[in-house]
Formats: sequence, C-alpha cells, structure tokens
Amino acid sequence: MADLRELARKVGQVSDIYAVRNDIARDDDWYALKLQEELGELMADYLRLTGRSRRKGATPEVIAQAMADEAADVLAQLLLFCDRNGIDLEAAIQRKWLRYLDNSNTEPSSP
Repeated sequence: MADLRELARKVGQVSDIYAVRNDIARDDDWYALKLQEELGELMADYLRLTGRSRRKGATPEVIAQAMADEAADVLAQLLLFCDRNGIDLEAAIQRKWLRYLDNSNTEPSSP
C-alpha cells in the first residue's frame, strides 16, 4: 500500500472526480460534515454486526464487508479533512503516538 501522503493524494483525486460528477461544492463545512456522516455509517454497520441494530436480512459476512468499506470511507474522509485544514497527519501521529516507541519516552497516559 502507498504511504499516507500518496494515499491522501489518490483519495483527493477520487474526491475531485466525485465532486465534479455529482456537482458538489466542497467547502470547509462539507469536509467536516462528510467525515461525521461516514463515521455514523461505520457505527451503524458496527451496531448491525454486533446485533444491536436490525440486520435487515443481511448476513454477518455482508455486514462485515460493509463495515470495512465504511472504515475505508472514514479514513479517506479523514485524509481529505486533514489536507483541507493543513494538518500533517503523519507528523501528528509521530508526535502524538509513535514517540512512545522511542525508549527515552515514558509510557503514555492516554493517546
């Protein structure tokens, strides 16, 4: 798989195609709200898979695949949101999470 920056670039290209094909004007709010929408869809499939929501005739395998697809949507939208807001996600992950892999750092209190 491509590194995070390359993945973000490709996701951006797909998002551009989607916006043109569907005549969608993407402003700051669109990026934030679309991320929330995709997270809601992921949680809906999670609830369906764990038996806390109606399965509507779908098998666990179908729901699991739908949940994986929604997880991909969440990641893609997060990458788009970060790009739109000038967030270097790789640097943030390094600063917030991966620094604890360095032996000189103490154990994290919470990520």
